[in-house]
Amino acid sequence: MLPEASPARPFIKWIGGKSRILQQIVPRLPPGRRLIEPFVGGGSIFLATRYEEYLLGDANAHLVELYQAVSQNRDEFVRVAEMYFNEQYRTAEQYLSVRSAFNSEQEALTRAAQFLYLNRHGFNGLCRYNKAGGFNTPYGHPKRVPRFPLDEIVAFSEKAQRATFVSADFSELMDAATPDDVVYCDPPYLDRDGARSFTGYGPGGFDIQRQEELASTAKRLVGRGVTVLVSNHDCEKARQLYAGAKIFSFTARRSVSAAVDKRGEVGELLAVFSPE
Repeated sequence: MLPEASPARPFIKWIGGKSRILQQIVPRLPPGRRLIEPFVGGGSIFLATRYEEYLLGDANAHLVELYQAVSQNRDEFVRVAEMYFNEQYRTAEQYLSVRSAFNSEQEALTRAAQFLYLNRHGFNGLCRYNKAGGFNTPYGHPKRVPRFPLDEIVAFSEKAQRATFVSADFSELMDAATPDDVVYCDPPYLDRDGARSFTGYGPGGFDIQRQEELASTAKRLVGRGVTVLVSNHDCEKARQLYAGAKIFSFTARRSVSAAVDKRGEVGELLAVFSPE
């Protein structure tokens, strides 16, 4: 596997995106036929790598629906989504109207276009849901109309012809792995030592039991000859969970967060569970 010479940028904002630390992750992904990402998020690792095939999933069904629309019906998606990126929709009233429509929309392509609008106009790139599963990220008050990311959408759709997108639990995608696959996991992060982490990427959340299940599944896959890599905060609990893996630690700058005081340099790790 070789990294892309000039990887395309993700066309959505996503908390915890890996665009700024690709050099810490991509060179440590081993060769394989297919890359499996159970937490595809913004897709920066997908865009920065060159595998024959990709199996890309996420528990957030709206995110997967967006990627399916872009990969399967790009031109129609662009036609519908582009109309939201003008001055008329740069108001709190219009944002709340689109958000309300999104939460009751039945047509998949329209809902995908609305999701992109909400992502680019919402507060600091948050994707947040209430307990009933309704999208409730507040308006972000952009100073100008956000740029419609046409070039990034086109690049994503072209590469996505080698990818399958599914809305599924991480365990289902990981269990599909064979020795020809490489699995990269970027779950909602554990709380840092002394600090809370954002885990509201989808209605269900991601608690410590799920973190333990992920670590256990990674260790089980190694026994089947599959290499698994997992990103997380560099904290005591993560190092306990990933005991037996090779740990790489580094710092990453986080600038998309709900709270200003939680942005800046933070310690992260990459745990590599390898059959070797």
